[in-house]
Amino acid sequence: MSDMNEHQTAALATLENLQRIFTTPESPDSTLSKIDRDIGSDLLGFLRDNIVATTERLVDIEKEFSDPAIPEQPVFVSQQTDFLMNKVVAQSVHTASPRFIGHMTSALPYFMLPLSRIMIALNQNLVKTETAKAFTPLERQVLGMLHHLIYQYNSDFYSHSMHASRRALGSFCSGGTVANITALWVARNQAFPADGDFAGVGKEGLHRALAHYGYRDVAILVSRLGHYSLAKAADLLGIGRNSIVQIDTDAANRIDVAQARELATRLQQDGVKLLALVGIAGTTETGSVDPLQQLAAMADEFDVHFHVDAAWGGPTLLSAKHRGLLAGIEQADSVTLDAHKQLYVPMGVGMVVFKEPTALAAIEHHARYIIRPGSRDLGATTLEGSRPGMALLVHSSLRILGRQGYELLIDQGIEKAHALAAMIDRDPDFELMTAPELNILTYRYVPAQVLATLADADQQQTNEINKVLDQTTQRMQVLQREAGHSFVSRTQVQIARYGQQSLTVFRVVLANPLTTVDILAEILTEQKTIAADARVQELLATLAA
Repeated sequence: MSDMNEHQTAALATLENLQRIFTTPESPDSTLSKIDRDIGSDLLGFLRDNIVATTERLVDIEKEFSDPAIPEQPVFVSQQTDFLMNKVVAQSVHTASPRFIGHMTSALPYFMLPLSRIMIALNQNLVKTETAKAFTPLERQVLGMLHHLIYQYNSDFYSHSMHASRRALGSFCSGGTVANITALWVARNQAFPADGDFAGVGKEGLHRALAHYGYRDVAILVSRLGHYSLAKAADLLGIGRNSIVQIDTDAANRIDVAQARELATRLQQDGVKLLALVGIAGTTETGSVDPLQQLAAMADEFDVHFHVDAAWGGPTLLSAKHRGLLAGIEQADSVTLDAHKQLYVPMGVGMVVFKEPTALAAIEHHARYIIRPGSRDLGATTLEGSRPGMALLVHSSLRILGRQGYELLIDQGIEKAHALAAMIDRDPDFELMTAPELNILTYRYVPAQVLATLADADQQQTNEINKVLDQTTQRMQVLQREAGHSFVSRTQVQIARYGQQSLTVFRVVLANPLTTVDILAEILTEQKTIAADARVQELLATLAA
């Protein structure tokens, strides 16, 4: 050792340290175990805090993360832990806060942290059974549970299909975006299958597929409130974003089925292949649910793949009281679900389930060294290759909370949304813009005298007033976010009573079980205080002038 230079000694110490980290079980009194306890304690303190975020500016935080060089010398785990706690955790957004009501992110059940440790410690790769084993049937069971939630087939169906190597009830993926891409990928390949000397669109491409089948183009129909992931899917699949045909919505923000049918007829007559009809069960902006039964009938009429994006609203099926809001979803060819939304598991879990257990064969891929034909390897029918065993967390949540636990969570969220809507309706200085169908609503701050002026204004006056109110909402939302006590998001929605004018509004998502009606009242009070701020009043003063 004495003959080694300083660099060699440091390198050896680093190697030994790495070996210990990967191979040595930690005793309760070890350094890492103590650090683990400290992290847990600090995180619990962070999660118990009522503020949503600190007031430190992002540009100042960026200074701590500006060095592009990888450190030459290693640091102790304790040093990195201190850095993370002070520079990352302390400056993170407290998405579990009961006052964080602006996005589709909520508090997680307490048991997710220890269960996540099991998943990370095992480090299974769900692409193949050789690196997953028990995780493979576990994932297949979770897909079977959610397939049954939607389609309600009998036990014989699941006995025959759940673990069959040539069948798949769905795919796990990293989120709703990949789930929607997978659904439309299947729809595309089923629309242009192998035929005679044509080997199928998956092998020959869209150009040759259109030529072989005699179409000039393809189209996907969805309401204008469809998620932007559908445009990503169209881009990736070679369909083109312009092939996403957006349909107007009605006063309740649901797709106009009559217009959809009219456009579908016109497109078919013009030599366009209808690739998919997409219904939404819980739109991102307003939480609205499309008339799925009517869309299912239309899909059958036009012989088109019917996909339902239920990334947000799908778990509503767990509520006996509100399940009927999604009537018709059981007729969908495919359904997207996001477990990291209202199934309350950590980020990174999306799923798409298919009515027919052979549908995913349309996108099946194999390799000589893994996912061989006839194997149970899950990677054969997934867009992503290596994947963590997130199904463990979904499986655990479904068992620990159960249907009744989820029903309570869903019902409370919808009840609180209606309670907040009633509060807004009673307050003369707020205007409810979209009433909740599930647990999302939108509104804006409008002083009573301005609202009275709007009632008698002509179209030009209305447009001018709304332009100022748009700026007011934007400024108030920024001030509330910067204060860090609570968080409400903002979006733009088209409102029928204002001639479908696109207006900037506050958006509230009520999925966090820790959020109470009293907290909602306090958030409205905070917004009225912000409205009295000089930076808001200078905008509103232009209306008086």
